[in-house]
Amino acid sequence: MNILELIGREKELFTNDINHNEANLSQIVSNSTFLVIGGAGSIGQAVTKEIFKRKPIKLHVVDINENNMVELVRDIRSSYGYIEGDFQTFALDIGTKEYDAFIESDGKYDYVLNLSALKHVRSEKDPFTLMRMIDVNIFNTKKTILQSIKKGSKKYFCVSTDKAANPVNMMGASKRIMELFLMEMSKYINISTARFANVAFSDGSLLHGFNQRIQKNQPIVAPNDIKRYFVIPKESGELCLMSCIFGENRDIFFPKLSESLHLMTFSDIARKYITNLGYEVFECDSEDNARKFVETLPKEGKWPCLFTNSDTTGEKDFEEFFTDNETIDFNTFENLGVIKNPYINRSEEVELFEKSINEIKNQPTWSKQEIVDLFYKIIPDFGHKETGKYLDSKM
Repeated sequence: MNILELIGREKELFTNDINHNEANLSQIVSNSTFLVIGGAGSIGQAVTKEIFKRKPIKLHVVDINENNMVELVRDIRSSYGYIEGDFQTFALDIGTKEYDAFIESDGKYDYVLNLSALKHVRSEKDPFTLMRMIDVNIFNTKKTILQSIKKGSKKYFCVSTDKAANPVNMMGASKRIMELFLMEMSKYINISTARFANVAFSDGSLLHGFNQRIQKNQPIVAPNDIKRYFVIPKESGELCLMSCIFGENRDIFFPKLSESLHLMTFSDIARKYITNLGYEVFECDSEDNARKFVETLPKEGKWPCLFTNSDTTGEKDFEEFFTDNETIDFNTFENLGVIKNPYINRSEEVELFEKSINEIKNQPTWSKQEIVDLFYKIIPDFGHKETGKYLDSKM
């Protein structure tokens, strides 16, 4: 199945930028050492493959997901074979003492790329998963930056999200606060990042869910009023690597909007997906009917689908990669934009946030509202939308 066709494109987005910079990119990578944190996720795997195929001196990959790590190695061996450099994977949680011991045993990397994240908007549905999201997206980032500084790394890259620009959900806001932490740490180490479009068919995404529904003979469900920009996994790896290697301190890379990158609704992609599989789309009017019809319709060459309006907490009406008060470089690359950030002292907000979160965590339990109120203190224009309904309450 051609993913590009499903998201309405004929060619890859960053081909010209990669080709124009390939000689320099390959030379730097082949003479450098890398640590990829969160390397078994969809973006992490894509980044790891982009580094591996340019033959680095050392490439170590860390992720808590052991099964995905095994598949990453199989994928690399099947596609690219072997390199003379030191390529190893480690099934570790970066919040643990085992990870700290791993860093102490070596930890010498020119480039550290952090792709670990809790990325789902649905992670804010309860205060406990929300707190873990804060730990993973913010405090683990700070921890790994401090370790990189101690070990003398020349560059730290961390992935952000388009949802960090004028955030309306807690996931996007956590990444926006993470960017404030990056700003403070950029006084001590060069840091760059990237804001993303949706990565088509990435693990856990709605499009990835289409594959699961078909395999399990279940109906396809998608919102018909949510439009998103999409990149393919390979493009996500290229975006991260370009930012890591060529980004200056505090730069944020993002896909430049053009005719080749345009908004699509999930329901439109679902229709293309079903048609591509050789089925006719059969639109249902309820979850019950969709579940009922899936028992019979596929035998008739039809697949039941339910397309509805979105009414859950945290859904952003539109995507944006930068805000009006950010300085943008549109000229250096053909299809990559770069947000140029001067250093702005945000130490008071960062210290307040860390102190307040620690106080909340020292309580026997806590509420979501306490955390939401704190986010508003750090991001006064935070446009959080609470509907009282979450994605887990829908099919």
